[in-house]
Amino acid sequence: MRANRSLAAWRKGTGTVGGWLSIPNAYTAETMAQLGFDWLCVDLQHGVIDYTDLRDMLPAISTTETTPIVRVPWNEPYEIMKVLDLGAMGVIVPMVNNRREAEQAVQACRYPPKGFRSFGPIRAALYGGAGYAQEANDQIACIAMVETAEGLEKVEEIAATPGLDGVYIGPSDLALALGLRPVGDFGVEKHIEAIKRIHRACRANSVAVGIHTTSVEATRQYLEAGFQFVTLGSDAGFMGRAAGSDLRAVRQTTKAKLESTGY
Repeated sequence: MRANRSLAAWRKGTGTVGGWLSIPNAYTAETMAQLGFDWLCVDLQHGVIDYTDLRDMLPAISTTETTPIVRVPWNEPYEIMKVLDLGAMGVIVPMVNNRREAEQAVQACRYPPKGFRSFGPIRAALYGGAGYAQEANDQIACIAMVETAEGLEKVEEIAATPGLDGVYIGPSDLALALGLRPVGDFGVEKHIEAIKRIHRACRANSVAVGIHTTSVEATRQYLEAGFQFVTLGSDAGFMGRAAGSDLRAVRQTTKAKLESTGY
């Protein structure tokens, strides 16, 4: 079976840089993949992408060595199984609050006897190649998001969940859980300490830890701190910043003030 290169790097403790896809378009997905990101995550939780879009976007990413990951809308086994059958090599599951919920996510990603994933890898077997049925359990990355008050309180038990490959931090939702505003990259001590606690829990259990950022500075900071997978930014964010910068240069105007979306 095709090796999950990003998962292999995480298991070695190597840092990787990813991108976020929020535009429902195969061309933009392929463009992002051609840039050389280690992995790309197609976001089905927030934004305007649906399963029909995903059907076209995953093959577009597959034109490269970039690892295709999908954030599912919720911790629903049928949602997880559907994106895996379509060829995702990893799943990010939002709003995981405790070990029981983490176990459910893991089991949905694994064929028996390690889980209860139903067999029917329609496109996944074509993309994954020979041996998919026998090797998928070891090559599919199951990642739980810790971003709620309960999730933070129980992060140690979540990180200790057998079979869990990674924990991904949603900084905006984590900020809301801490009573903070969900904007940008944070410098508030309470937020910093919460991230450090999640990081410690993951390291103690040999689980990869990742985080969403929107800047070069933050991405470098987290990679240097030992995070294994860090999001540099999103397709829409990159497009907006580049277009806005050029437009301001032409018009010689100041930056427009837009509401932050977290992406």
